Amino acid sequence: MSQLHQILVGDCIDMMRTLPDESVHTCVTSPPYYGLRDYGVEGQIGLEETPAEFIARLVDVFREVRRVLRADGTIWVNMGDSYAGSWGSQGRPQGDGQMSGRSVTSARQINEHPSFKSGTGVRGREMGMKPKDLMGMPWRLAFALQDDGWYLRQDIIWNKPNPMPESVRDRCTKSHEYIFLLSKSKKYYFDQTAILEPCSPNTHARLSQDVQAQIGSERANGGAKSNGNMKATARKSNGVGWGHGTDSDQRQRGRVKDNESMNSALAIMPTERNKRSVWTVATHSFKGAHFATFPPDLIRPCILAGAPRGGVVLDPFGGAGTTSLVSMQEGRRSIICELNLEYAALARARIDAAWLDGAAQMDVFRDSAPQHG
Repeated sequence: MSQLHQILVGDCIDMMRTLPDESVHTCVTSPPYYGLRDYGVEGQIGLEETPAEFIARLVDVFREVRRVLRADGTIWVNMGDSYAGSWGSQGRPQGDGQMSGRSVTSARQINEHPSFKSGTGVRGREMGMKPKDLMGMPWRLAFALQDDGWYLRQDIIWNKPNPMPESVRDRCTKSHEYIFLLSKSKKYYFDQTAILEPCSPNTHARLSQDVQAQIGSERANGGAKSNGNMKATARKSNGVGWGHGTDSDQRQRGRVKDNESMNSALAIMPTERNKRSVWTVATHSFKGAHFATFPPDLIRPCILAGAPRGGVVLDPFGGAGTTSLVSMQEGRRSIICELNLEYAALARARIDAAWLDGAAQMDVFRDSAPQHG
């Protein structure tokens, strides 16, 4: 099992250098947020002096990801944002007034980091940024990766129905993060059918409308849009073609033809549609974790679309091993890197427990199978 779901403990670049070229199908990860947590390990990413240094280090990480990624591989990168401003003597933010990220308990840890002793650490020396500026770190990373040769294919919005409360009064409470889909090549593996979602009730209602009522729509004009946006409304009489100068039998034949076409369309009405780019997934924690992890259901579509069954999923910032857990559940293999020994041990415990639980369920199914003598 450990070969199917590997945990490489150490610096992620060093660990990935032990992997063969083009051996990974997809990468699903969430890098440390800039300036929001001291993980207590030398060499960690996230406490650089400036945003530019932080982004440069991440670009280096993803260069190594690109080496181990197959030519048709993709990366899915989740990142939250943060605000400019230095930290006060009590670990309270001076600037926007609220930490925006995965940890609200990390202010004391960050304030004790050596780079903050002089008051000129991560939050105090942002290049050209004013206190309270939203730093835009997700997009800075996305554009830097694009400049480094990646294809920036899509920004996906993670909509959180249960966002972390904020005490700010001069802006809205932050309730979303980004997931960026990038590819190594112009053409890449993407299993669209694996992540189809149910059609909304409005889709069936819209498709069931009388074609003649959809003036200007592509469906009502043989695929050629003629009158602007589709409007489900009756056409006003202009004296031509609406009971004026038209043979009644011809009109009747037209109605019969339209009804036949609509009946055929209804018979093949879709029940699923292409997945949309706003994903609503609630945040949640689990016992034993002292930091936030992304929810399994957030990264499940990334893994399903990004790697075939039996494929390899990489996470260079493995944390508590959620990427491995979901990969296991979906029949994929995984490799995660983790710098912190405590987190690596937590990830191994979660993976082993999930493996044993899955094996036990398989034993139940096997024991209950009918016997043939």
